Parts: sequence; structure tokens; C-alpha cells
Amino acid sequence: MSGSLVIILFLFLLATGLPIAVSMGIPSALYLMMANIPPSQLIQRMVTSLNSFPMLAVPLFILAAGMMNSSGITERLFEFAKLLVGRMKGGLAQVNIVASLIFSGISGAALADVGGLGNIEIEAMDKQNYPRTHSAAITAASAVIGPIFPPSIPLIIYGAAAETSSMRLLIAGVLPALVIAMALMIQVAFFARKFNYPRGVDRKFSFSEIKAITKRGLPSMLMPVIMMGGMLSGWFSPTEVAAIAVAYAIVLSLAYKELTFASFINNCIETLRSTASVLFIVASAAIFAWVLTVEQMPQQVSALMLSISDNPIILLMLANVILLIAGMFLESTAAIMILTPILLPPLVAAGVDPVHFGLVMVFNLMIGMITPPVGMSVYMLSPIVDLPVGKVFKAVLPYLASLLAALVILTYVPQISLWLPNLVFASR
Repeated sequence: MSGSLVIILFLFLLATGLPIAVSMGIPSALYLMMANIPPSQLIQRMVTSLNSFPMLAVPLFILAAGMMNSSGITERLFEFAKLLVGRMKGGLAQVNIVASLIFSGISGAALADVGGLGNIEIEAMDKQNYPRTHSAAITAASAVIGPIFPPSIPLIIYGAAAETSSMRLLIAGVLPALVIAMALMIQVAFFARKFNYPRGVDRKFSFSEIKAITKRGLPSMLMPVIMMGGMLSGWFSPTEVAAIAVAYAIVLSLAYKELTFASFINNCIETLRSTASVLFIVASAAIFAWVLTVEQMPQQVSALMLSISDNPIILLMLANVILLIAGMFLESTAAIMILTPILLPPLVAAGVDPVHFGLVMVFNLMIGMITPPVGMSVYMLSPIVDLPVGKVFKAVLPYLASLLAALVILTYVPQISLWLPNLVFASR
């Protein structure tokens, strides 16, 4: 059974609607059987792919985000974001972006952003008579920032797949996330004038209001500050930062008197479900990628790409096209595990930094979260705004302009991704 048949069978099973982990696992198992490789190899390689200390950060960040969601902390973050940019024209749309940027420093996942902030943001925008399609569109588009700004679950998974420092990857996400947020804010400012969006807050905040909102929001704001400070100083690894995030979320929830034993157990159960789903995909993708490696598919793709050009600009353009298409059909974790060993070697050979490519890859796949046919953020938002999925997809399309513009900038100005990690590690 050749590597091309493995890929064809995978695509066929995926098209039939089977879960992506199963679609990767069945062709891999059949390949091993036909190659007379002992089944123990399948189990061993799947388990080995999960035996990674950095990967332990995944369930911890999922738990931390769940704790923050259930303790009312997201509402405090939203109020703080409103204090910062609420008085701008189209203020609540701008608040949506800033709140996503702040919350991304806690959750590390786009769907956590949508689930945690979506209801609050949509409800607030409803009160100011924003069209529901517009509210859903900016909520989905701003959630793209989540997996770019540290902590980032997809970047941790990419680090494991590429055997690249997770710490450098997480630190590298800071400036790109700000670039993406700025691109979205510029587009929202344009739409605010075109569609006459109202100001989020039509009066100045009094000193007492500023003090009260800051006091309520500051403890929540300290979480990303603590995490970033710990990583930048070198005191904590990404996994240790994730553990600290969980501990801080528990302490904060207890301080706000919003953590009950039942809610804690529910968060743990949801974390187990989410973690099992993610790690099942990682394990299946690991054996699938190993089969492709045995069949020398990465070397063949690498030779093909380098035969087209050895210019990093052209190769990055080609990689962007492949990743954007992959993001439209594949779950991000699976796409990272499958495509990293295929696309990374020719790009590294052409002089592209693996950390830079990691940011480009994850951003491409996050854009896939809002594009048809498998845009999970849109599917998650559809019931929240009570609109058909097709209408939400249509509403999101204009925001692809600013996201793709940011993608071009991040792709061809690698210093945006590399400056901060190079600065931090050069000082150690």
C-alpha cells in the first residue's frame, strides 16, 4: 500500500463524515497490516507522541480557560475593554477585538474565545441595535487572535511536531497578535463610518467609574501579565505557566465567591472531554505522519517544492495557499501534525526560520476557523446569534480582507515574529 493510496483513503473517509482522527487512523492501521508491521508499533507510536512534557500544557490551559469562563471573569474583562476603547465610533465592535486580545492571553484557543465572550459581546451589541450578522462577523473574526497571542495551544502542538522550542513560539506570538488586532480595528473603524455604528459609550467615564472598573478587572488582567512575565524572564516553562494559570484561576474564582464544588467538577469533566478529543487527533496524526514519512512523502514534496523555486518568498506563498486550503477542511490540530513534517523541511532549506513558519502556519489555519465549509467558530456562533450558518459565513467574508493583509505582513516581515524571542533569548 503506497503513501498516495493512504492519502486517497484518508480523504475518502474524511469526505464520508467520519471523525478526522478515525479517518487518519484507519489508513494507517491498514498500511501497517499490509506491510506486516506488528500492531504494537501502532500503539507504541501513538502513545509516544503524547509522552511529551510540553503537551501537558494543553489540558491545563483548557482547564484555566474553563475556570475563567465559569467564574464571571470574562464579564470583568469585557467591561475593562469597554473602558479602553468603548468611546470610539463603533466602540462595541472595537471592544470585541480588544476583549478577544485580552482573553487570548488566558485561553489559548479560538473556540474558548467564542464560547467565553461570544454571548456577552453579542448581547451588548444587540442593545445598541447592531445587525446580528455584523455582531457575529466581528466576534468570529476577532477570535482568530486567540491562538496567536500566548498562551497558544496550536503553537504548543506545532512545537511538538516541529521539534522547536515552545517557549520561543509562544513569545513570538505577541507582536503578530497585535498586528492582527490592529488590522481588524482599522477595518472596524472604516465600517463604523460606512454603516454609522454608534459609540460604545456615549459619555465620559467618571473617575469613580474608572476606579471601580479597573479594580474589578485588574485581578483578571494580571493573569496574562503573570504568564508573559514568567516566560520572558525564563522563570517558567510553558507547561509550568499553564499550571500557574490554573492555580491563579482557582484563587481568583474563590476570591470572587463564584467557584462551587459542582462547577469545578464540571470544568474538570469538560477539560477531560476536550483534551481527549485533541490528543486523540494528535495520536492518530502522529501515526499517519509516520506512515507518510516511511513512504518518503515529505522528501518528495520537499523536492517538488524546491524544484519549483528555492526562493523563500515563493515557497512561503505556496505554503500559504496550501495551508489556507487545508484550514478550510481540516481541524487545526490534525493539519499541524500532518503538514508540519511535509512543509517545514523545504522552507528551512530555503532559509525560513521554523518559529516564523509556525506563526504563519497557525494563523493560516485559524483563518480556516471562519471559512466554509468547516469553519468551527462560525458553527459555534450560529446558535448564539440564532442565524443560519450560511448567513454568518457571508457576514464574515469582508473581514478576510484585513486578516489576509495581516497574513501577508506576517509572512514577509519575519522580524515581527522573531524580534521578541531573539531579544529575550539573546539576553540569557
